[in-house]
Amino acid sequence: MTASTLAVPAPKIGFVSLGCPKALTDSELILTQLRAEGYDTSKTFAGADLVIVNTCGFIDDAVRESLDTIGEALAENGKVIVTGCLGAKAGEGGGNLVRQMHPSVLAVTGPHATHEVMDAVHTHVPKPHDPFVDLVPAQGVKLTPRHYAYLKISEGCNHRCSFCIIPSMRGDLVSRPIGDVLGEADRLFESGVKELLVISQDTSAYGVDVKYRMGFWDGKPVKTRMLDLCEKLGELAAKHGAWVRLHYVYPYPHVDAVLPLMASGLILPYLDVPFQHSHPDVLKRMKRPANGEKNLDRLQQWREICPELVVRSTFIAGFPGETEAEFEHLLSFVREAQIDRAGAFAYSPVEGATANDLDGALPAAVREERRARFMAVAEEVSTEKLRRRIGATMQVLVDSAPALGRKGGVGRSYADAPEIDGSVKLLPPEKASKTLKVGEFTKARIVGAQGHDLIAQPI
Repeated sequence: MTASTLAVPAPKIGFVSLGCPKALTDSELILTQLRAEGYDTSKTFAGADLVIVNTCGFIDDAVRESLDTIGEALAENGKVIVTGCLGAKAGEGGGNLVRQMHPSVLAVTGPHATHEVMDAVHTHVPKPHDPFVDLVPAQGVKLTPRHYAYLKISEGCNHRCSFCIIPSMRGDLVSRPIGDVLGEADRLFESGVKELLVISQDTSAYGVDVKYRMGFWDGKPVKTRMLDLCEKLGELAAKHGAWVRLHYVYPYPHVDAVLPLMASGLILPYLDVPFQHSHPDVLKRMKRPANGEKNLDRLQQWREICPELVVRSTFIAGFPGETEAEFEHLLSFVREAQIDRAGAFAYSPVEGATANDLDGALPAAVREERRARFMAVAEEVSTEKLRRRIGATMQVLVDSAPALGRKGGVGRSYADAPEIDGSVKLLPPEKASKTLKVGEFTKARIVGAQGHDLIAQPI
């Protein structure tokens, strides 16, 4: 009897990843560990020996989606492990919400709990005898396309915004050692990643919890601090001809020091800044660590340093107690601040958030009407700024290119983060010899604007 005759198929694990990019990186860590230990993954619930559901618990719609997905996995497979933010959420009268709704799940953990998840997997589906470590790429298992990846630099948050329950699920800020972060970034670039998206709950606060402790990278000392991290990431990106994009940046004064890196081309001139509102009284009720008027001044200073800067942000319309005048203040802010890309949510009560206890709750119809009015103004600003790009030549990272790249494709400029911003629709190249390749850069001349997107001719 040969060895192949005796070979036992590797156990298969089904996996569903819900929620934000921070949850996605948790999923990648778990999948990397599963692969390292020799487990296979299954594309269906029914074909798996066990299913892991990484959940989101931030807003009610996300909670419903997570609970529905758990129920579907239980119905089709029966063996389900739950992890993620919803796993840390309490139900009515105390106790775990997931356990209350789905008592037959095998295990429940909170976010960033790779070790606990693997312990539960080992209990119910013992790992293969020999781990296939050599099958795991150095950069780990990624859920994004090969040419871009998320880089999580910290967990948790020290703020206590009244509408948010993230700290109760993910805890206070915990910064990753800067050597570990830069080592992961280097491996990702070496694997072919052309765009690194830096994420956290509060990127600007990186290193606060460890008092900006000195770490080491490439044999040299480097502080655990946002500016130092950006400098080193920029150097790595330049070496590999890649982009670095910053997300979840609070407008603290020390962020000013990062703008010269953007002006020089080391970091993309793009900032994802979660302003949430502009009126000082609303910001106070939200317990936000910023002031609307100072934000306008700061944006002006940033654009003086780096005129090409693109700012995206998210806002909440219809927060408890928001008057019509306060909402009009927000609309004026978006116009004056010239926010390039803006998204808005109609305020929705989240179980466990202190904002639920505020006076002045607005009817759902009013909240939704204000969200729609906000988006109309935001789109006016964004559309006008897109039109100004017509005639410019921009570098575009190609995301898709059917028919061998000769019939055009879709990509993104430095102004477009994947999945949340617009895109650049690429026309067929003028030269027959030129082809568009996914994951590579091409220069293109902007010839039109269409909604949130640009239309460009590769050159």
